[in-house]
Amino acid sequence: MEERGELAVAAAPGSSSSGLGAGPEGGALDAAPGSAGLAGIQEESGGRRDASSGLETDADAPPKKRVRLQEGEAGKLEERLYSVLCCTVCLDLPKASVYQCTNGHLMCAGCFIHLLADARLKEEQATCPNCRCEISKSLCCRNLAVEKAVSELPSDCSYCLKQFPRSSLDHHQTEECQDRLTQCKYKRIGCPWQGPFHELSAHEVECCHPSKTGIELMGILNEMDQSHRRELQLYNSIFSLLSFEKIGFTEVQFRPYRTDDFITRLYYETPRFTVLNQTWVLKARVNDSERNPNLSCKRTLSFQLILKSKVNSALECSFLLLKGPYDDVKIKPVIQHHVFSNDANETEYAPLPISDSVECNKLLAAKNINLRLFIFQIQK
Repeated sequence: MEERGELAVAAAPGSSSSGLGAGPEGGALDAAPGSAGLAGIQEESGGRRDASSGLETDADAPPKKRVRLQEGEAGKLEERLYSVLCCTVCLDLPKASVYQCTNGHLMCAGCFIHLLADARLKEEQATCPNCRCEISKSLCCRNLAVEKAVSELPSDCSYCLKQFPRSSLDHHQTEECQDRLTQCKYKRIGCPWQGPFHELSAHEVECCHPSKTGIELMGILNEMDQSHRRELQLYNSIFSLLSFEKIGFTEVQFRPYRTDDFITRLYYETPRFTVLNQTWVLKARVNDSERNPNLSCKRTLSFQLILKSKVNSALECSFLLLKGPYDDVKIKPVIQHHVFSNDANETEYAPLPISDSVECNKLLAAKNINLRLFIFQIQK
């Protein structure tokens, strides 16, 4: 056979010979020009080069068959993956961490924490909703492979409705999408406009707020200043407390207990601790001792500070709770005030200033709640 770089392909059993001519010896088949089965394959330097990828392959190896899913088949595959990778509790794809029980059933982080919190409230062992095996932070582990797989699945943009991998969806929705919801740059002086990003520049050219008079703007700015004043007042109060002569702080650990009532209720209490040469105890309760807090979606924690020492005179103190050094709970500082005496040694229950019920579930799911207490004694 003349050496002219022809491509020899062995006929597969049961394959059609359409578009192929028989070789001189009746064995190998020469590829017909323009054959669809061999499109994109070229020979260079005694080997074959895939025109679509540019990768050189062995001359003797049979060409690889590429399998490409049709659009309908790809959709069905995604649907099947959704059902395989979804959380067994909420039946939705996890948005962050994925936990699995000892038998491999998947739970998103929110549902996993919620199950542990519910079990704490009902004084039961938390179990997997699928196989009823025990679950806890020590028994369950994260499934990084599922987290990665979920991040690569497509999801619809809530603005333009185009599909993007979940790992890049947030960036698209906040930075790239031309239909994302935006606000006018003159919002700071009271412009209420909201609209898609592609209309923003046209609106800002026509916005009337830059041409408002100073008197009109003063009313808008005064409302905005009120919220800033409240924040500034809080931090100024904290800085003032830091200048007091007698200041004490300690890490406290709330431990869960049950009441001795006929219907037991969950409450938390710290061991006794000493601050400012006095002995104290902190107590906390869920939903203000609601009868069945496990049936409520909204969950709160409130606490009280109790003076256990006997004092010769009234002890006026300000105090606040903050998150502990090794905790990630979000607590907004709120200053409490009380005059302690032998007859008034307990404060009223005050809400623990956490942001929402999700943060409360994180605390309930933990074995103990670790916080930091500051007490400032007010000198007369």
